[in-house]
Amino acid sequence: MLTLYHTPISPNSRRVWITLLEKELEFELVEVKLDGEQFKPEFLAINPFHHVPTLVDDDFNVVESLAILDYLEAKYPTPAMLPKDAKDLAIVRMVQLVSINELLPAATTFLPQMLGLPGGDSEKMEKAKQKIATVLKFFENLLDDRPYFVSYNLTLAEVVAGTIVPILPSIGISLSEYPKINAWCGRLIARPSWQTTQPSPQSMAAFKSMVAARMGQNVPQN
Repeated sequence: MLTLYHTPISPNSRRVWITLLEKELEFELVEVKLDGEQFKPEFLAINPFHHVPTLVDDDFNVVESLAILDYLEAKYPTPAMLPKDAKDLAIVRMVQLVSINELLPAATTFLPQMLGLPGGDSEKMEKAKQKIATVLKFFENLLDDRPYFVSYNLTLAEVVAGTIVPILPSIGISLSEYPKINAWCGRLIARPSWQTTQPSPQSMAAFKSMVAARMGQNVPQN
């Protein structure tokens, strides 16, 4: 039995959750609250790095989201979410790694604004906007006439980039200059797997309170 330890607000967790749904696998979903639960001995026994997501398949523990995605693809290859063609495979890997190494850190710069909290370094934010624009242009050029990166079907490029790019408008980054990316986002967020894994208002509120507490700020109560 597959068990996914996750946090709803985490794009790293969400990409694994989406993959499990898209592959129509049976699994148990266990939420790990990042207010200290990740440091409890029972979770550290599963993942000594106290990170989410973590996948447990019977007695085998898999940590790091990209490793989990590869594990699921290798063990459950239907539907296929990785291409065989060398060029297409390279594109999927580029999209994954650029999303994680370039796009997500830049987007995280705007986290206080996304949560409606004060703060933020204007110089860092401007550099982050430039980095995001570079990534979006890169992605726009990679997309061809197919509805998804390198395929007519969903790939692992989608489940990684597609848990980050759609949130960009919420931090003031318009996708209007990137028509292929904009249409691609629309296709993704219409899928049941994206809708099912969308963080709830309750999850957002809890995350906002946690971040505010770490920043030493009070969160207004609605």
